[in-house]
Amino acid sequence: MKEQKNNRKPFIYYYVIVLIVMVILNTLIVPYLNKLSSKVVEVDYGTFLSMVEAGDVTTVEVDEKQIAFLSKSQEGIVYITGRMDDPGLVDRLHDSDSEIKFSKVVPKENSTFLNAILSWVLPLIIFIGLGQLLSRQLQKKMGSGGAMQFGKSNAKVYVEAQTGKRFDDVAGQDEAKEALTEIVDFLHNPQKYEGIGAVMPKGALLVGPPGTGKTLLAKAVAGEAKVPFFSISGSEFVEMFVGMGAAKVRDLFNQAQEKAPCIVFIDEIDTIGKKRDGAGGIGGNDEREQTLNQLLTEMDGFDGKKGVVILAATNRPESLDKALLRPGRFDRRIPVELPDLAGREAILKVHAKNVQLEDNIDFNAIARATAGASGAELANIINEGALRAVKNGRNKTSQEDLEEAVEVVIAGYQRKNAVISPKEKKIVAYHEIGHALVAAKQTESAPVHKITIIPRTSGALGYTMQVAEEEQFLMSKEEAFNKIVTFTGGRAAEEVIFNTFTTGASNDIEQATKLARAMVTRYGMSEEFDMMALESVNNPYLSADSSLTCSSETSSKIDDEVLRIIKEAHGKAVRILRENEEKLHELASYLLEKETITGDEFMKILNTI
Repeated sequence: MKEQKNNRKPFIYYYVIVLIVMVILNTLIVPYLNKLSSKVVEVDYGTFLSMVEAGDVTTVEVDEKQIAFLSKSQEGIVYITGRMDDPGLVDRLHDSDSEIKFSKVVPKENSTFLNAILSWVLPLIIFIGLGQLLSRQLQKKMGSGGAMQFGKSNAKVYVEAQTGKRFDDVAGQDEAKEALTEIVDFLHNPQKYEGIGAVMPKGALLVGPPGTGKTLLAKAVAGEAKVPFFSISGSEFVEMFVGMGAAKVRDLFNQAQEKAPCIVFIDEIDTIGKKRDGAGGIGGNDEREQTLNQLLTEMDGFDGKKGVVILAATNRPESLDKALLRPGRFDRRIPVELPDLAGREAILKVHAKNVQLEDNIDFNAIARATAGASGAELANIINEGALRAVKNGRNKTSQEDLEEAVEVVIAGYQRKNAVISPKEKKIVAYHEIGHALVAAKQTESAPVHKITIIPRTSGALGYTMQVAEEEQFLMSKEEAFNKIVTFTGGRAAEEVIFNTFTTGASNDIEQATKLARAMVTRYGMSEEFDMMALESVNNPYLSADSSLTCSSETSSKIDDEVLRIIKEAHGKAVRILRENEEKLHELASYLLEKETITGDEFMKILNTI
């Protein structure tokens, strides 16, 4: 890649240019303009003598190179002639009929105002203009206001008409809306709470995974309460100069006090609200800690009865400073979790309001196929379905479009031009039928919904989709073990039919190992360790990263137990496939022919005697 060079000149470069322009103005241009404004006329020496004899000369200045004189008849004109070798000139001037004065002939400056403008005002204007230009460039680089606006918060203020959000626009978060309804009621009827002596909580912390609608909920609260809504991101408080973030916090709360009752929403508050480590300026972030200290002070300082409510959102609650979470600051912690089955169906319907749909849309089927999806992902599924309908030349979105959109979100787009050899295609078909057959022959396993061997952009050469008939919140030990058996079904089919191993089972191995380890370290589903906690999740919302909380000797025993579970599950998968080898061949041949089959087609062939 060609490296791009930075051609920007340093600021001092421009100031040097301005200085040179000032010197040119004062040394060349201004004297020249003065000369033009004075009406200087050059004449020959004979004309000068003739004007002297005629008595028309009033003042004469004689120097080594030239003679300058003024005329009685032509006022305002300075005449200049060359100096000649004329020793009797002075005597002739004294003997002249007119009284000639010998003094310095100063050209009359007709425009001293123009001279002042060119000498001082114009350079000053250039300096000011250049300073403004450079300050704006500096302000863009620093991402905030200029030197006079470093302490100003960049909070966006919305009124009811601009937010345009109500609780009806938020679906799948009934518990969160119920917790926030009390805040709305307080902003509408504060006297009802003051009468009994209750004070509204100063702050509410919205906690949940990305895409669950935390920001949307905050805007809906403002829309319901019909009060001003201040919105600012935690990263906007971060400045390169120490103390500027704290100044922005002060300015934000001053604005809120003036607009009360109102709502202040701080998104991604973990940016400035992280736990203080005490390092300060030595390897720490002193600016961030000063900003946090100012935020704590401001939340203590304002009166909750005035109707200023602070809402904040984060998906890293474990990283927040304890002082920020104590009563009197963020009094309430409102979970905004991933939606359940009913919630997902409601979210799909909300986002489908403005989309042209066919009459036979089954939102419940789409909701069951998207377990674990956030509100943002569900909105994306509706949009992807509408885009597919347009791509296929239809003006309404069908059920097939939405189902394909689910697969796009899960596994990526179809790679229609991917070339796979017949041998590899056959291995993929047996691999996927192995998963489906093992799942179908086990109890307490989700039904098979779809099987395909069409490659996807995610890298998958095929996949088997299982969709549970109802929402499930708990998983028993037997269900977890059966799930591992299903994961190993693809590799087991390769062993049974081809007596070989391929790289196609890499993701299955990863998922089986992860679940088996969780059974041992987190779920207490191992007789070896009983209910002993051996692992803790670092961040439940952003990632599944975890860390062991045991000794190295115990860690080795954990590996042995995980290996035992996986081997046992693998052996069970092999037994199931050997017992149903005839159906395995029949189903794989059918899948090779069709490339994609539904769960109903799969079960019909499996149950045929």
